[in-house]
Amino acid sequence: MSVSISDVAARAGVSRATVSHVLSGNRPVSQRVQSLVREAMQDLGYVPSRTAQNLARGTTRTIGLLVPDIGNSFFADLAKGVEQASIERGFNVLLGNTGWTSEREIFYLETLKSRAIDGVVYAAGAPAPTSRLAELFAGVPVVAVDEELDGLALTTVVSDNRAGGALAARHLAGLGHQRAVVVGANLQLASSKHRVDGFVHTWGELVGRTPEVIEGPFEEEAGYLAASHLVPRIRIGEVTAVFALNDMVALGALRALREAGLQIPTACSVVGFDDIYAARHVTPGLTTVRQDAVGMGALAASALLGVLAPTNGETRSSRHILPVSLTLRGTTGPLLHPTPVDGGDNDGGH
Repeated sequence: MSVSISDVAARAGVSRATVSHVLSGNRPVSQRVQSLVREAMQDLGYVPSRTAQNLARGTTRTIGLLVPDIGNSFFADLAKGVEQASIERGFNVLLGNTGWTSEREIFYLETLKSRAIDGVVYAAGAPAPTSRLAELFAGVPVVAVDEELDGLALTTVVSDNRAGGALAARHLAGLGHQRAVVVGANLQLASSKHRVDGFVHTWGELVGRTPEVIEGPFEEEAGYLAASHLVPRIRIGEVTAVFALNDMVALGALRALREAGLQIPTACSVVGFDDIYAARHVTPGLTTVRQDAVGMGALAASALLGVLAPTNGETRSSRHILPVSLTLRGTTGPLLHPTPVDGGDNDGGH
């Protein structure tokens, strides 16, 4: 037979309310009474309900985490960072995989809010309009991670995406490439736009051309389709380098080039973005801009928990930008054949 608060109160000779105050810590109780209650709990083998304690404190000790694609190891690593930082502070994490769709993001945000979670770490994949997000976020602490959301006063944790795009451009230009194409530009997302901006600006400064930009989702199939269409141009040297806006897009591009019988990097150099687990295990290994996904997730969770359960000496900032670096592997190499002359200054695109 289970032991109830009433049983503990009767053994300790106090009221049920007093036992609840001892468990929740919401009301002052003398040390003598606390000792009586805890001795009664021990004698009876009473185990307090975590749910009841949390409700008494006005918290569920649970946060939500929304990511666009848990199958992408970048987001798996980000989730690992969120979970590690949350568990250290005694919080649970509920994960939602939104599948790059606005409808699923709204569904999960509504579901999490209805469950009275304490806050949300939100990695947007297809964000709803600002007015709708403001409505969904009302009354719930939210930290945006990996993506910036215009028009909302949110704490944000992102990588330096512009610097990452510039690193990729500088590396390819330094190898002698003059004809690069940017693949997988999801211009709905700030991270993608900033990577494009960083690459295009630096490429223009170093090469004097405007690289072509091919739009598409942040998914492997987008890279595969884009690279498949580029194959004829790569064969004649009209395109010699590809900057893929994430590693999944880069892996799709590499698959298409291999199927076409093209040697990497002899025929075409490829640079990705993220440095996911698979990037170091493909052959050749993928040169890519590295983000600290675990660190980003941990920082986002810490920023949220700093609002929910602040600790002494904790500093807060509304915007965190993490540095990126370039990881060199086998998919990039020097230009081995001259670029054809067409008399124009631009590669096309936008």
